[in-house]
Amino acid sequence: MLAVISLVFWLLAVPFCIGLIPANFISAEKRSPGFVLLSGYFGMWALFALSAMPAVLWVEYDNFKAASVAFTVLTLLCAAAGVWLLYRNTKSGNPGLVAGTTGKFPERQKESGTGVEWLLFFVLLGFQLYKAAAFASFDGDDAYYVVESLIAQEAGVMYRILPLTGGSTGLDVRHAMAVFPMWTAFVSVRAGVHATIVSHVVMPLVLIPLTYLLYYEIGRRLFVKSPQSDGKQGGANEAQGVGRHVLQRENLPAFMIIMAMFQIFGNVSIYTNETFFLTRTWQGKAVAGALVIPALFWVLLQIKSVRKGRTDAGLWILLVCINMTAGVCSSIAVFLVCILIAVAAFCLAVAERDWKILFKVGAACIPNVVYMAVYVVMAYSYLLK
Repeated sequence: MLAVISLVFWLLAVPFCIGLIPANFISAEKRSPGFVLLSGYFGMWALFALSAMPAVLWVEYDNFKAASVAFTVLTLLCAAAGVWLLYRNTKSGNPGLVAGTTGKFPERQKESGTGVEWLLFFVLLGFQLYKAAAFASFDGDDAYYVVESLIAQEAGVMYRILPLTGGSTGLDVRHAMAVFPMWTAFVSVRAGVHATIVSHVVMPLVLIPLTYLLYYEIGRRLFVKSPQSDGKQGGANEAQGVGRHVLQRENLPAFMIIMAMFQIFGNVSIYTNETFFLTRTWQGKAVAGALVIPALFWVLLQIKSVRKGRTDAGLWILLVCINMTAGVCSSIAVFLVCILIAVAAFCLAVAERDWKILFKVGAACIPNVVYMAVYVVMAYSYLLK
């Protein structure tokens, strides 16, 4: 029972409280419980990058213990800050920090007949969760990634013991910067659960619903009608960019069903994102493909909808956190994310005729540049030995 409480605390309560921080710096109409939880997870992983990567590089003994202490302090401080912001907003009469109550985006159409579609989606989701937990998939990578998590849990060190032989080794240049298995180890230590159980049972039950929550938030952004005029003042409202945003509710469950079907029947190769999503959910590269890259599209869609003259700083904070999460998941993901953001930012700047976006996006990618520079220096030093 204590293990379940610990898992709920570290995998639900803490990221939700952290997510209240970026939610405080965006317009009210963009706030939702889904936004808070997702941004909290990316913020939490960014904090883990700040805690674990320096420990891997510069602490030789007990580096996992040092990283765990630093990460615990940072996350609890940020969670407390999020709760304080929620309290401050509630006390000041602005309780819409979790779910915006002052904006008109989006207003839902009162449509019927979507209950069956949502039921079908949750059946598909439940089927995936059951298969992921009851019929755990094992592959050759478990001999490395899961064992690295277990070594960190049992020995208190990160990437200093060979997982295949148990012998000591120097810094593993290839994997040292991708510390997602170490975050799994942290959850295992705090919950007092074996790292293998956390990897194969707990992580799928958490990361699969989290991924579909991200798809839901993307769908809420995609299936929104343009602002429409309201009666006699329609022309003025439309000219000012103000109107009634209507969520096309009937399209959202269909979108979620299609995404679920893609995931279930996407195992056409061992290299597809769908295969990694359902059979290697606990691995960093699976999280990079299933969560990090779609999250970029989600944030960029949010940035695209920001009205001129308004700055939603929370979205840029979230973009930085997503960039840092890419490094936590996989070293190659950092490069892929930079390319994707560069192309998207150029298209967005052309569409909006606002070249300042390029500078803002460039500033958000500074952690990626630092990450790649450190990685290149590490690789060069390794080759000189």
